[in-house]
Amino acid sequence: MDITTTVKSLGALAQESRLAAFRLLVRRGDVGMAAGEIARELSIPHNTMSSHLAILTNAGLINSRRESRSIIYSIDFGGTRELLSFLMQDCCQGQPEICAPVLDSVLPGCCAPNC
Repeated sequence: MDITTTVKSLGALAQESRLAAFRLLVRRGDVGMAAGEIARELSIPHNTMSSHLAILTNAGLINSRRESRSIIYSIDFGGTRELLSFLMQDCCQGQPEICAPVLDSVLPGCCAPNC
């Protein structure tokens, strides 16, 4: 991940409703949620939520898939892992293994900043 992509991802998260939607989708994992369900859960109008979800998708933080008549959104663990890794890649004075427990606690299976 480069700095431009990182700024785009952080910018997408730098809004209260989008951050709430992102955190909700993190808790749901691969299962995800329908756009309408997300909007209801967060008490956000559907058209506003659609805009927020588009921004998060464009930033590479969430994915969407069609299931019947619904669009299901889920966390993009790869994009999220890349963002966290980029933020922490220079941590601990060149000893990234020190930061690995932080990443692993958030994203199990990621054992190093460049995973």
